[in-house]
Amino acid sequence: MKTKQILYFILCVAGTVLPYSQLIPFLREHGLDTSVLVQQLFANKVSGFFGLDVIVSSFALWVFVYSEGTRLRMRYLWLYVAANFLVGVSLALPLFLLVRQSRMDSEPPAGASTAT
Repeated sequence: MKTKQILYFILCVAGTVLPYSQLIPFLREHGLDTSVLVQQLFANKVSGFFGLDVIVSSFALWVFVYSEGTRLRMRYLWLYVAANFLVGVSLALPLFLLVRQSRMDSEPPAGASTAT
């Protein structure tokens, strides 16, 4: 793994552990009560700001994943959307960037001749 890939991997771990450190106690207390989740997400202007920021960022991520992933002929693009739903942008984005970087590193540079 190269330095950039290691950084993306660390961000994947942090992007999973940190959000879940907040979600798991909520689930223990409230279960999958989505009405309480939404109520607390938009409890005040600041939390609403962050909630809406994440929602818009998620949509932007999906567009980026499908456009960039298609361009690079990456497989399993649905996986990053699933990661977004299961954890959030904090996992889905660094995971996509990690796999994208691996894909880009494995391809010959643009304009390089493949004939020997």
